[in-house]
Amino acid sequence: MIEFLQGLNWWQWIVFALVLGALETFMPGAVAIWFAASAAIIGLLLVVVPLPWQWQWVLWAVLGVVAMLWYRNYKKANPDEEPAPTLNRRAEQYVGQLFTLVEPIEHGFGKVRLGDGVWKVSGGDTPAGATVRVIGVDGAVLKVERS
Repeated sequence: MIEFLQGLNWWQWIVFALVLGALETFMPGAVAIWFAASAAIIGLLLVVVPLPWQWQWVLWAVLGVVAMLWYRNYKKANPDEEPAPTLNRRAEQYVGQLFTLVEPIEHGFGKVRLGDGVWKVSGGDTPAGATVRVIGVDGAVLKVERS
């Protein structure tokens, strides 16, 4: 086995990169992909420059660790943003908006018209026809205050 690891050719590094890339699909965390890229770089480098086997393995490990750390720092500084953060939380999209009460708020609950429907609201007692602002959400009930 040690003889095999000491005599890797450029194409064997490319195959090693492909195997690591395939392994990444089964492993979480974006780790193997960086070592796969590192192996591909070593393979391409060996086409141009012959390197001793010790340097090949050291360079592979160093490139893989550096790439992985760079990626993690990049993702920490640039997290993924949701394209529609309120997509499955429809009520939250109404926070801050003004609506007119169609039923008065009595004993803490009333109703407002939203589009072609009517939503339950909670807040202080307010007469029908008054304008209210949505200040929060409790499940499917909009929390409102008179504005």
